[in-house]
Parts: sequence; C-alpha cells; structure tokens
Amino acid sequence: MTSNVLAGSPGDCCFTRGVKHSGTPVGRAEMFAGVESYVSEPSSFNGGTKSVILFMPDIWGPFTNNAKLIQDYFAANDFFVVGPDYFFGDTVDTHDNEAGFDRMAWVQKKKVVADESVPKWFSAVNEKYGSDAKYCAVGYCFGAPYVLEWATSSDAIIAGAFAHPALLNEDHFSNIKKPLLMSCAESDWTFPLPARRRAEDLLVQAKAQYCIHVFSGVAHGFATRGDPNDNDARWAKEESASSVVRWFQRFAKESK
Repeated sequence: MTSNVLAGSPGDCCFTRGVKHSGTPVGRAEMFAGVESYVSEPSSFNGGTKSVILFMPDIWGPFTNNAKLIQDYFAANDFFVVGPDYFFGDTVDTHDNEAGFDRMAWVQKKKVVADESVPKWFSAVNEKYGSDAKYCAVGYCFGAPYVLEWATSSDAIIAGAFAHPALLNEDHFSNIKKPLLMSCAESDWTFPLPARRRAEDLLVQAKAQYCIHVFSGVAHGFATRGDPNDNDARWAKEESASSVVRWFQRFAKESK
C-alpha cells in the first residue's frame, strides 16, 4: 500500500531564487565518495567526541553563498558540517533562462542520482569523522527525505531537523525513531497546513520526540532564501538556524 504524500515535489516556490545573503564563507570544498561537498569546521577543537551535522541542501545545492553561510554558522557553534552536492554541479540555477526547461523531469532525475550517491557519501563522511561521532542531519526542501530516512530506518543519526520540506510521505512520520525538529512556513504550497497537521497527528501516534515551529509572515524557502530586510523573514531565518543548533546540541549532549 502506497503511503500518502504529505510534502510534495518541489514547486514554483522552491525554484524562486530569493535574496542573496551577505557574508564571506570560511569553509572549503572536499570530495567524499566522488561527491563534492562543502565542509565547515569549528575554528578550534579540543579533542573528544565530534558532533557532525549532515547538511542536506535544497535544489540550489550546498555551494550558494546562502547555504555556505548557514553551514558556517553551524560550525561556529562547534559542529563539523558537511553538505553534499548530490546534483553534481547540475543545480537548478544552471538552467536559468533555459528555454523549455522541464522542472519536474529535472527533479525526478536528480532524485534518482542523489538517492544512489547519498549512502556512499555518508559512509565516506563516517570514515573521516569516525563512527563514534555524534551525527545529526538537517534537510532543506529536497534534502528533507534523507533526514527522515535516517531518522526512521537506522541509528546513523541521533537527531534530525528540516525546514520547509519536500518529497515526504506519511511513513516518514509514522515510523520516526529519532527526535525531529520541524521549521515550517505559514505559507507553503509544498507542505501546506493540512499536511502539517496530519504530520503532527502521526508524530503523536508514534509517540515521537518532536518540536514544530511555524513562522508567520513567511513562505517556503525562508530558512535559506528569505529577505533579511524583511523583519518577519529575517527573524524566522535566524530563529530556524538557531533552533537547529540548540536542538542538536541537546541530543549530542544527552547521547554522550
């Protein structure tokens, strides 16, 4: 029996470029199992158990300035952060002004490629940072299902989070085994209000450990592409990132 869809395929809101955020990234590019990735690490590390965030990006990839700055923020809070380019350079912006670009065909093709590459990528990340590290995962739009799959099917991560998700079904929530933080937009065609409420019902039935933040005055994409000159968008973006840090710090501490 097919599980009902709750967060749909990326739509028009996901393809909107949004606002480029200002700042100078400090991370670097590194290859993991053939997947080029953005890596941002704490400026100082005194040894002990590492806490690692797997940053699963939206269709713009991990190398936009906005994505880099978010990853750097996580690293500034003592996490080792790795974000894969599971699009292999073919991110959505490379198709700007392309006549006849079929968005849905592109998404379906990229999902197949990403599904194949992510397990190998994670194995390589695990090899570098160690099986004793505390792994957390956050997904934005296209990246959300990878977080939920880890959170429902394995002990790969200790906690998960997502913001304005895509490509999720009921099983992702009813089978959850790890703590989940949800950053949601008031206006979200991909994950609308009825779907969000159904997701919460399933989390309650599953006796899951979860937290849901719903930000008024913002739309899908606010956590990565929101306008910092808009008070609602800026606050929601910053609070989403900050809550991800606090959520992961909580469970990394508890699991030691």
